[in-house]
Amino acid sequence: MQIFRQYDRLIRFLSQYNSLPLLLIRLVLAYGFLNPALMKLKDVNGIAEWFESIGIPMPLLNAWLATGTETLGVILLTLGLGSRLISIPLMITMVVAIVTVHGANGFEAGENGYEIPLYYIIFLITILFYGSGKLSLDYLIRQKKLKNQGMNH
Repeated sequence: MQIFRQYDRLIRFLSQYNSLPLLLIRLVLAYGFLNPALMKLKDVNGIAEWFESIGIPMPLLNAWLATGTETLGVILLTLGLGSRLISIPLMITMVVAIVTVHGANGFEAGENGYEIPLYYIIFLITILFYGSGKLSLDYLIRQKKLKNQGMNH
């Protein structure tokens, strides 16, 4: 039964640092969305033309929505602020990317397939379910709110 005690000790140790993977996921996602967001910000009209060419309805509106979502996503995920909320439109953006661009190319990332957007969706689902973790503004704000509620009672 020594192995079970060692396993329990390992789990207790790791659980002290369970916010670290959430921070890393947020930062990797933010970095992953950074270049696409900057590219869209540089030429939203060009993105709208491309969207139109691949059959996305209301291309200019959708170009601005994608640009705003990705840009806001970079900022909010980096800060860990509203991460659960921004994960939803970011997932929608990734689903649209899979359906309109990557899906026809198969799974492999090297073939411009849907592998990377799928990983992003899985990471975003993780943030949606688990939140930003303790290493975030969300956590600091929540702690301050709880402290203030405790003082008011």
